[in-house]
Amino acid sequence: MTTFLTFLLVFLLAWPLGLYIARFMRGERTFLDFLNPVERLFYRLMGVKFNPGGEAQGMDWRGYAKALLFSNLLVGLVAFLIYVFQAGLPFNPDHIANMPWYLALNTAASFITNTNWQNYSGQSQLSYLSQMVGITALQIMTPAAGMAAMFALLRGLMGGQSVNGGPAQPGNLGNYFVDITRLTTRLLVPMAFVLAILLTWQGVPSTFSGAKTAQLVVPQTVTVQGKAQTVTTQSLPVGPVAALVAIKQIGTNGGGWYGPNSAVPLENPTPLSNLLECISIILIPVALVFALGSFLRRPRFGVMIIGVMALLNAVLTFSTIMAERAPNPALAGLAAAGPNLEGKEVRFGADATALWASLTTSTSNGSVNGMHDSFSALGGAIPQINMFLNDIYGGLGVGFINMFLFVVLTVFIAGLMVGRTPEIFGRKIEVREMKIASLVILLQPLLILGLTAVSLAVPSITGNLNPGFHGLSEVLYAFNSMYANNGSAFAGLGTGASVWYNVAGACELVVARFLPIIGPLAIAGLLSVKRVAPETSGTLRVDTPIFATTLLTVMLLLQLLNFAPALVLGGVSEQLVGAAPAAKPAATAPAPATQYASRPVPSGVPK
Repeated sequence: MTTFLTFLLVFLLAWPLGLYIARFMRGERTFLDFLNPVERLFYRLMGVKFNPGGEAQGMDWRGYAKALLFSNLLVGLVAFLIYVFQAGLPFNPDHIANMPWYLALNTAASFITNTNWQNYSGQSQLSYLSQMVGITALQIMTPAAGMAAMFALLRGLMGGQSVNGGPAQPGNLGNYFVDITRLTTRLLVPMAFVLAILLTWQGVPSTFSGAKTAQLVVPQTVTVQGKAQTVTTQSLPVGPVAALVAIKQIGTNGGGWYGPNSAVPLENPTPLSNLLECISIILIPVALVFALGSFLRRPRFGVMIIGVMALLNAVLTFSTIMAERAPNPALAGLAAAGPNLEGKEVRFGADATALWASLTTSTSNGSVNGMHDSFSALGGAIPQINMFLNDIYGGLGVGFINMFLFVVLTVFIAGLMVGRTPEIFGRKIEVREMKIASLVILLQPLLILGLTAVSLAVPSITGNLNPGFHGLSEVLYAFNSMYANNGSAFAGLGTGASVWYNVAGACELVVARFLPIIGPLAIAGLLSVKRVAPETSGTLRVDTPIFATTLLTVMLLLQLLNFAPALVLGGVSEQLVGAAPAAKPAATAPAPATQYASRPVPSGVPK
């Protein structure tokens, strides 16, 4: 029932929200036009130049890509400096120490790429200034950058941006700084503000005071430096948590205030807050698909894209829920039969946790309300598949950009099959476009499988807490998550203090974020200057059920060929071994390496 209610509310809200997004991105009047003076102030600060008609000067794909890269890397440098010098900066009431350089590098790379992979625990390793400026501010800017790139791509498919209502200008993809300003002031900030108020109402902390002290109901005895001590109080770190959680969910960011993320009651205290946060994960990603059909004035194309995404999401979500409803084989004979509750909040249960896991990996959100490392073998493999596909809704804007690459590839293959020059919306797809699309698609298995292989080949840097098949899945999941700009993790992988995972991860994060954006931008720029061929009875239409089926087939076959061996060596093998009847070992024999009675969770859990 919760699953059905979540999807129903998402689609009911996403359709009008998508139409609203399309309107303000076309420059049409909306109810937030009173923000125009504020936006013009930002334009002046960013040096935006305007034509005599009052329209901002557009950029070609190279200019747009340069603006996106420079602004993100500049902000990332500022965030890095805040992290490494936070001990001496203001808003540090708990006297948090400076962050090590390699961890600061990974964190800065993570948050400028909308990944929010957390190799730290925010409540103990970041000051309030770092949380607000180095984390929350980047969680506003980076999703805006992804959405801006999507609308630049759409303008390229339309032949360029129209100026003052005139014809489209070939090569003009719009102005990056105008796009991110509008998306920030008219979408992200208002929605995050409303959600933050609702979460504060539900009990999420929203304060600048230091940590609170709570009296324990039952005193605990702990050993400190060899001496037993009785503890009667507990320190509870708080802060402006609601604001961060709101933009974390709305912006498909996922980086939480606390290490265990939305599994912590302070981030997610009630069933209503869980529903609100769950809806927020995919609300804007779904709305953007509705927006692209309206923006292109091709609603059938938008329906085709939403149909493919929704079908994949429904099948994989159902599969995740069913996998987690099955009993945990490691507890066979030790507990009553029931769903797999290891690593889950009892107040949410298996279904709500599995739903969240599917939605957070169908987008680039990555927030969690349970530990994916404790999912069953198949339950943990399905979020891997979501991220391998990387375009089921996806990150804000970037989800469709990734899908666009598969659309280009499908158009090319289908065109060859019917003996026609491949074209999309009347513009021919030629050698240069196919080279770019192919290289970007091949980048994914190269980085994920290559870095996984290196990590597993060198035991001193592997760092996984589980042996065998599950240990392989932990490493694979980490690099898969970083490539997909997701940020969730199998918590059994100790990456926080590892120079290898922090530095290699930072490199993968930056490459996997910006090349898959710049490549499609280049394709859009090349297409925008081409002549439009007239549509005939032989034109391949990209808004039909037949094309949707072909697109779905191409996506699944390609990603299956790329990643099926890795999945078989990980989750599938773990499932097969766990499901097989176990022979009784000798009294002195060790337990099989693939039996996991429990999986420890380190204190600094990635999101």
